Amino acid sequence: MEETRKRIEQLVEQLNAASAAYYNGQDERMSNYEWDAMFDELTALEKDTGYILPDSPTQNTGYEENGSGQKEAHEFPALSLAKTKQVSELQAWAGERPIWLSWKLDGLTLVLTYDGGKLTKILTRGNGTVGTNITFLKSAISGFPQKIKDTGHLVVRGEAAISYTDFAMINDMIEDDDEKYANPRNLASGTLNLEDPAEVKNRHVTFHAFTLVYTDQEILSWGDRMQYLEDLGFQVVDREETDAAALPEAIERWTKRVEDGQMDIPVDGLVICYDDTEYAASGSVTGHHATRAGFAFKWQDEAVDTRLSYIEWSCAVSTISPVAVFEPVQIEGTTVSRASLCNLSEIERLGIGRECTLSVIKANKIIPKCIAVKDAIGEVQIPKECPVCHAPTEIRISKNSGTKTLHCTNPDCTAKNVKKFTRFVSKWGMDIDGLSIQTMLRFINEGYIHEFADIYHLKEHFDKISQMEGFGEKSVANMDQSIEKSRNVHPVNFLFALCIPLIGVDAGKKIVGSIGFDAFLQRLEEGGGFEDIDGIGAERSNSIQNWYAKESNRTSMQHLLQELTVEKAEPKDTSGGSCNGLTFVITGDVHHYKNRDEFKAYVESQGGKVAGSVSGKTAYLVNNDTESASSKNRKAKELGIPIISEDEFVKRFVRQ
Repeated sequence: MEETRKRIEQLVEQLNAASAAYYNGQDERMSNYEWDAMFDELTALEKDTGYILPDSPTQNTGYEENGSGQKEAHEFPALSLAKTKQVSELQAWAGERPIWLSWKLDGLTLVLTYDGGKLTKILTRGNGTVGTNITFLKSAISGFPQKIKDTGHLVVRGEAAISYTDFAMINDMIEDDDEKYANPRNLASGTLNLEDPAEVKNRHVTFHAFTLVYTDQEILSWGDRMQYLEDLGFQVVDREETDAAALPEAIERWTKRVEDGQMDIPVDGLVICYDDTEYAASGSVTGHHATRAGFAFKWQDEAVDTRLSYIEWSCAVSTISPVAVFEPVQIEGTTVSRASLCNLSEIERLGIGRECTLSVIKANKIIPKCIAVKDAIGEVQIPKECPVCHAPTEIRISKNSGTKTLHCTNPDCTAKNVKKFTRFVSKWGMDIDGLSIQTMLRFINEGYIHEFADIYHLKEHFDKISQMEGFGEKSVANMDQSIEKSRNVHPVNFLFALCIPLIGVDAGKKIVGSIGFDAFLQRLEEGGGFEDIDGIGAERSNSIQNWYAKESNRTSMQHLLQELTVEKAEPKDTSGGSCNGLTFVITGDVHHYKNRDEFKAYVESQGGKVAGSVSGKTAYLVNNDTESASSKNRKAKELGIPIISEDEFVKRFVRQ
């Protein structure tokens, strides 16, 4: 009994430490697979012995979050759901009642409160009773409206999540290994601990409503409540009405959507709930969950053994990461032959040898992950040179976490400049679909891409690319079509794609609009400056000249011009424009224009400027909510600057 108690205490300590990291966006202490196995072991031991510690994760709904945000009590406690891996348990729980099936999203639970038709509060789940107030991030998170037609009291609970696509892009752009995130859930949690709304917005956090906690409206059906939220403008979790008899088939169908790679939003299971919300609310509270609030289903991870073939080393930004390549195996209905090993410390933790048997799962049905090793022989050989540029490598040990990582010592390694390639193919650059940061890193590591112009020669490698995992003839054909389409480019997009420091879209518009593209090239060649162009100034002019002074940049641009047709663009005379000489600040939602970018483009086409903040130089603040108490409105009133609506702007400055 004493040994069992010690094991329970050990499990509680380990699980709580892992939860602290999980809920606060820190380094992942263990995989979901390992956490579930330990949690199940703890649950069984507590049931057998009756020995349950107060801080046991089986008794808590969440974990107290770190951070400086103000803590507030939830109006309605955010209790957790009972979980099972057996469909039969779900059927027994459902009984004869109509139920709804939806995703169990893998993000961070938020609770939104509306009063008088306006969003008044956003709380994180916290420990289920007390959460952190992050209302200041309301404009940085998408998926919910700031204003709704319902003018009563409304409380909505949902999951803030980051897609796998955005996760991979963000993580690959983080150069400091200590700041990389283990998974999208980890990234979402870390993101909502940030203080800067602009940085949060750049990470594309999306809210997915999964229940209407409270409304003054008399809506007793869970399905009707979700439809009501959707009608109000919320992004609502996918759902399907079913019953106990049809549940196995529905779960199998939904699971296949995950296995087939149809889900870009991370999910770690499914949830069923009663359609009758009054019946659901009548249940009791057992442990840390409400008995009728819902029932979560978690997939049983299928672990498959296979033999390691070799370790592949992939260079990305500043880190050379190991990837286990093994004999192909079928896991969850798909063939898997490779899995990331993250870093050197993970190789040591797992005990991977030069030869060994790997136990592999697909975490959350998607990401291949090595969870155990046996029959290891020999040591993994750490490469002495970078696989991309062949410069010497070095091992670094993180001061914070002690994690060992491998790095290329060449500051000009192509893989370290992947941010430039990402900018090059972006919408504001060459607008090439199908070349994600992960795809370009693979092509860089294969030696297909060294400079921008090489993208227009990828066709020479299409036979090999179509045989690579994740590619096929159709995806290669689509890539080819997108690359060829980009050969005709507007000069502003071309300037942005060159990645000249301090020269973004706005600066490109000023240059092209003032002197034209041909004159830009001529000045580069002759060494003339660009200070005379309104809005460029000495700093940007020097940046352009310093960039062009570097031979590799000149060569890269010349090679690129041989592949492209740059559209003709003559200087524009905006001196007679309706906005000539005026500076505007645009804030809030717009309705006459598609978006603020289109609004801004019109102002600039008429000789005006658009600034990001109100100052003494501002002529007008454009805000459709002219009476709001926003900081920009307050600043404008202090300075005596007129605040006009978009409709008023159109009347004054749009020529009919």
